Amino acid sequence: MIFKVAYHTDVGIKKKTNQDSLAIKVVDTPKGQALFAIICDGMGGLSKGELASKEVILAYCRWFENSFVRMVAEDSFSMEELKDQWFTIAFHQNERIKTYGESQGIMIGTTLTAMLMYMDTYYMIHVGDSRIYEMTTDIRQLTKDQTFVAREVAAGRMTEEEAETDSRRSVLLQCIGASPVVQPDFIQGRIAKNATYMMCSDGFRHKISKDEMLGKLGPAISESEEIMQHNCQLLTELIKERRETDNITVLLVKTE
Repeated sequence: MIFKVAYHTDVGIKKKTNQDSLAIKVVDTPKGQALFAIICDGMGGLSKGELASKEVILAYCRWFENSFVRMVAEDSFSMEELKDQWFTIAFHQNERIKTYGESQGIMIGTTLTAMLMYMDTYYMIHVGDSRIYEMTTDIRQLTKDQTFVAREVAAGRMTEEEAETDSRRSVLLQCIGASPVVQPDFIQGRIAKNATYMMCSDGFRHKISKDEMLGKLGPAISESEEIMQHNCQLLTELIKERRETDNITVLLVKTE
């Protein structure tokens, strides 16, 4: 598997700091390229959300550079070990950030959405409401929002249209650093060839449609990293024109 990548992050039109953080890493292995990508959205309205998102990013990047590289070198990679290591990091970071916040008399937190692509399989860990989409000829959301409104939609008490405009749409059921315990989602699937995988914070998706995402970031138009980068920026500017007030972050992976 070969990957093309692009990303764009923007503080947006209202906030003074960008609490979103991201990282992308691609390495060559004896079994082809491996890609690790992660987005964390520091909690809007909570103090020092940018610190929480940065610390979680760094923890998972250290995992990739050390534990994952070691598993590849020893040919010992397994889904069970991956899930165990990822969950251990999430639990540790939740306690660490929560303890720091308590020592400072503040509450801080962050979402966590990360993806590993290795051989022909993707693996994802997810806490909060950042998202991952798969785009081929259509667009499919791979993660499930851990939010109040998503729970209401799933229970049939609210429509998706109502959820998009509800004042509680950003109320999370859990996040890293501000939850007593976290229960991450773990997702596994087969990587589609000639597809694009889009990761984004919630600020990227509220003001544009799925058709607009697919039209500008889908595999049919993502012929080069330059085009991918340009269209990430183009949609970000469109979102700002539509008066999104949150930080805006998008990360794009094209598979070949």
